[in-house]
Parts: sequence; structure tokens; C-alpha cells
Amino acid sequence: MCCDSILKGSPGRGICGLEGTLNWSAERAVQISPIAPCTFVQIDERNDQMHTAVPSVRVIAGVPGRFHCAFAGPSLIMRHITQQESPMSSVAGLLRVDGRRKDQLRPVKVTRNFIKHAEGSVLIEMGDTKVICTASIEEKVPPFLKGKGQGWVTAEYSMLPRSTHDRSPREAVKGKQSGRTLEIQRLVGRALRAVTDMGQMGERSIWLDCDVIQADGGTRTASITGAFIALADAFSSLKKKGLIKKRPLTDYLAAISVGKVGGEILLDLAYTEDSMADVDMNVVMTGQGRYVEVQGTAERTPFAKSEMDEFMAVGWSGIQILTALQRDLIGELE
Repeated sequence: MCCDSILKGSPGRGICGLEGTLNWSAERAVQISPIAPCTFVQIDERNDQMHTAVPSVRVIAGVPGRFHCAFAGPSLIMRHITQQESPMSSVAGLLRVDGRRKDQLRPVKVTRNFIKHAEGSVLIEMGDTKVICTASIEEKVPPFLKGKGQGWVTAEYSMLPRSTHDRSPREAVKGKQSGRTLEIQRLVGRALRAVTDMGQMGERSIWLDCDVIQADGGTRTASITGAFIALADAFSSLKKKGLIKKRPLTDYLAAISVGKVGGEILLDLAYTEDSMADVDMNVVMTGQGRYVEVQGTAERTPFAKSEMDEFMAVGWSGIQILTALQRDLIGELE
């Protein structure tokens, strides 16, 4: 039997008979990693009839307190279906926003030489997150490295004003970078330096610019993964010119997000998952499985060491896929 909890509402907000509120987008349905499967149906207010087979209403899953659906009429009602009667019972807790498994990456696409003038450039797409990463070579180093015979790798990060759902003012207009921007670009820079033998670069700098053109979670991790490819291509251009003997990279480098959402540990969180995560974590690792950086926060509920171990194991499974992709693109490291 279905429970008698009912959700109704109009675009933007609703009243929830379970826990929390009902939110939806008129543009598209958003699926959430399921705890208990739910079915959305439409109400015809003219005769108060319930129509369960409405093509424009997608059947999706929801986490109690945070349900998402597509607006498809003057009013919506949701029945919370028990696992016993749900057609999704066999996969409850396994399917996510876009039908992925808990341990599955979003589709990854890398387009190299995306920017004409940069020595290295890629457009990396992870699901709906898209980041342009460029590598630019400068024949100089910061003052603290002058005369020391080594190079420098650093990064900058930014987001286009409409890369997010609502427009964000350009930081240049504000006159300063946000704390988030500074944190992310420092993360990208030190992660890349961790796998670069800067003593073999010569006295030159490589700037990695990571510009988010569309954000749907995981922009910093996509930036690191894409920037590594751009950096490798920049080193290849120096090698072709005879300025270095080999690419001074010690290992491949990738990053991925992991999180706990509704009691489930998930890999590569989309924004809707990330925004409701009990635990949010970013893992940066080398191709050999060595840790470069781990950023983790118990957003709502503290987690146990056993869960930490599982976060790391799930993260490593994603890193292996990404570094294998990098290997296919840029070849073996010298």
C-alpha cells in the first residue's frame, strides 16, 4: 500500500506531506539518488482526477525532504511508494540522477587544441560541467625563483557569469576574487606542481587557466583533470622546439568528487546531489594511486573511518578511469 503522504504545489515551491519541501524546475526534471522510489502524477483541477500516465511528467526518485520533479500542469501530486510495490524495488538505492550506478562517472569528453593560441588547451566535459583549460608558457619565473634554474607551474580559475543557474557578477567588476576562487586556483596549481619536476623545466612558467563555461558540480575536479592534459601538451610543444629534453611529468593526475547522499556513497556528484550531500569530498590522486590532496567535509552528519575508507576506494575507482583516459590522449610519460 502507498502511504497517504501527499505533495502539492506550484512552480518554484510546494507543500510536503513527508519532510521538507517540493521543488521543481519548469525547464527540466532533476533526478535525485533514491532512498525510496516515488512516482509523480498530475492532478486535473477541473475534475480533481488523477492522471498517472502523463508523458511530460518524468518518473524520478527522491530523497525525503528534497524532492525534485518537472512542472507539467496547474498542480502536481506525489505519492510516496513503498519499496514492496515499486517497479524500481530491485535497484532501489542504486540508480541516481541520470540513471548512473553509485560508483559510475558521468560521461567524460575531452577536446584537445580547443583554443588556437595556447600552447596547450582542452575543453573537458563531465556530464553537464564544462571547463576550458589552457596552458600558457612564459619565459620567466616569479622573483623568488630567479637564478635558481627551475621553473614554475601555477593556475587561475574563474566561472562565466551564466555558467550557473542564476547570473553571477564578474569578479573583475567587484574588484577582487572571492575566497572560493582563490582556494580553487591554489588547489589546481599545487596539485599540478605535485607531479611536475620543475627542475627540468628551465627558468620558465606555465600558467593554467581554468574557465568554467557551464557548472553542474565538480568544477574544481574537472579543472584539475583537464589542466593536466593541457600542461602535458604545453610541455610537448617545448620538447618539439628543443627547449626541454622530455616532458617533466612524474605521473598522471586526476581529481574526482565523492559524497554521501541519503545514506549512499556516490562517485562524481552532480550539483543536485552535491547540494544535499551529508558528506562532500574531493580526491586528487596520481595514476599510481598516491594521494595529492583530499578535501572532505561533513556537511550535515559526521562520518566514520570505515566510511572514509569507502570514500577513498570509490574515489580511486574513478581516478583510474580518468588517468587511463589521460594516458590514451597524451601517451606514456617519458
